[in-house]
Amino acid sequence: MANVSLRNISKVSPRGNGSVVDGLNLEVQDREFLVLLGPSDSGPSTVVRIVAGLEGISQGEIFVGDRRVNDLAPKDREVALVPNNHVPYPRMSVHDNIAFGLKRRKFSSAEIEKRVRDAAQVLGLTELLKQKPESLSGEQRQRLAIARAAALQPKVLLFDQPLAGVDPTVRPQLRKEIVQLHQRLQRTMIYATHDSIEAMAIGSRVAVMNNGIVQQIGTARELYSDPDNAFVAEFLGAPMNLIHGNLKQDRDWLLFSEVDEGTIELRLPLAEFPAAQAFAGKPVRLGVRPEQIAVSKSKAERYSGAFPAIIEFVEPISGGTNLTVQTGAHRVTCQVTQQLDPGEAGHRLQLQIVPGKVCLFDPISGVRIR
Repeated sequence: MANVSLRNISKVSPRGNGSVVDGLNLEVQDREFLVLLGPSDSGPSTVVRIVAGLEGISQGEIFVGDRRVNDLAPKDREVALVPNNHVPYPRMSVHDNIAFGLKRRKFSSAEIEKRVRDAAQVLGLTELLKQKPESLSGEQRQRLAIARAAALQPKVLLFDQPLAGVDPTVRPQLRKEIVQLHQRLQRTMIYATHDSIEAMAIGSRVAVMNNGIVQQIGTARELYSDPDNAFVAEFLGAPMNLIHGNLKQDRDWLLFSEVDEGTIELRLPLAEFPAAQAFAGKPVRLGVRPEQIAVSKSKAERYSGAFPAIIEFVEPISGGTNLTVQTGAHRVTCQVTQQLDPGEAGHRLQLQIVPGKVCLFDPISGVRIR
């Protein structure tokens, strides 16, 4: 198969308002499933289209395996792209749409038939092979796009937001099938998406991008539990609560106090945040995931992490409740194990930050303070 190496890749926006990709260096291992995640126009879609040869670059080198492909046409790069807006050939059957690229590459009839059948089976299209695209649902047309690319058995399979236009109710099943496709084909895959839940569900590793720059790369669990900066903390999964406050040092402890007479106060061991000593007497942002906040019945003591709040919104979920509460200075989201009713909105509630997993961030740069 093939690894993909992107070396110092930059692409200037055609609108002249900055770089779409800025000095990107990225190594995708052979047979890896890498997800590029970021907001709209932050770079993920551009990167997969650059690898596919559909967009040019301002500088840098692109390697597929040991071969530099900068000057190769898309058809010669041994890659295939699943776009987010695939339009099938309307006069061809599903079978012939899948077979089209194989015929152009002059595979034998027997090999074409085998690959079409295999791809159709994996993507749930076997019963639809004789139908025309006009009879397919949006979900089925996207399955067709994936099957057509997969049948080529390229060294690298690229996805550009393939589920963006698919009904949300069927996305989980399609995500599962894409993961199964990777397991079956054992090909290198690069997948661009704006959906953090999607990214966490499918990728071997996730590269979070913003403003054309990779902010952090790692497994979904690593990024969620150990973000390098506030952008990653907010963008990946359930957004982290970022609470503005101030630090002061008390011997071997750091004392955090929420700004504007907010109710959150927390004691942190200096040994766990050695770099935060430089922020004593200065503003910081405290990062707390929703599931790190629990309902508490104990009386709040200063800097214990217990705090009172007013319930704004209650959303019952399986196994607990999602809450939005107001501390006085911030709106905070929580995911608690207690079953609360929507009628609780407006009531006062005592909450507790679970110690040991909070983060501190520089309020200006957004960089994690460790």
